[in-house]
Amino acid sequence: MKRKSLLIIMLVVSVFLISGCSKTLQDKEKKPVINPETGQTLTANILCQPENKNIIKIYKENKIDISKLQKCDDFEITKGEYEGVWTTVFVKPLVWTLINLNKIFQSYGLAIIIITLLIRIILIPVTKKTAIQSENMKKAQPEIEKVEKKYKDRNDQESSMQKGQELLLVYKKYNINPMSGCLFSLIQIPLFFAFFEAMNRLPAIFEEKFIGFQLGTSPANAFSNNHFEYIIIIILVFVTTYYSFKLNGSTSMSKEQESQMKFMMKFMLAFILIMSFSISAGIALYWIVNSSFTIFQNMYIKRSKKNESIKV
Repeated sequence: MKRKSLLIIMLVVSVFLISGCSKTLQDKEKKPVINPETGQTLTANILCQPENKNIIKIYKENKIDISKLQKCDDFEITKGEYEGVWTTVFVKPLVWTLINLNKIFQSYGLAIIIITLLIRIILIPVTKKTAIQSENMKKAQPEIEKVEKKYKDRNDQESSMQKGQELLLVYKKYNINPMSGCLFSLIQIPLFFAFFEAMNRLPAIFEEKFIGFQLGTSPANAFSNNHFEYIIIIILVFVTTYYSFKLNGSTSMSKEQESQMKFMMKFMLAFILIMSFSISAGIALYWIVNSSFTIFQNMYIKRSKKNESIKV
């Protein structure tokens, strides 16, 4: 069941990435319009005017009236056409924040890093609780296994109820809420999609570089133009994701649980590795900073828990 659920989630993610709210700019032959300078696919429904003269020319040639759009430096969330709750509540505020952070730090790369860190700092109460729950679950695992073994061959309703009650007592003893671990994931998913769309619809990202990497270009596009240095992005996405997963893993599992966890981890890593070829460097930067924050936060919590155990 867990494997099927994971596959369904990944399918939903894939569909969203392919058919999200961003619309690809197409020419008369319905082919995606490519930025000749970076090799990236341009977005039709951008939220503000690009500044690059060549990009402006491309939009005009493809009959996109950008004169009605706000200038990016003067972007306001309340202006422009209403596009629904998703764009109004998630995407436009992120675009506005990125633009204003860029005004302060003169770098969209730094703006992405700072807004990612700010979001993670705001979410510390949730993420800390999730990490603590994971550590508590490791401590409770031996007792959970005892309960599982006790009722392994007892499938009647009364035994099921007793098993549930005994598991609840274990959860209560170790202060575990089985549902709390899902909370951070539920928050992360819309945030990732909001970043994905915000960067696709902010023309400045098409034009901006950060430490030599074009923020709007994906490694796949870069490789096609002989920019193989973008392999660094793929490596960093993979490594930070791997260690963030590893630190979240439980060290005390049954063989079946361990097998399921290994499958999930391998599947997720393979999916993210494939995805890292097609996401823009800007999105990859968000992912790397976000995963790195998770690694350091979990390391800190693990160390704190060990110190507590020593004191006890």
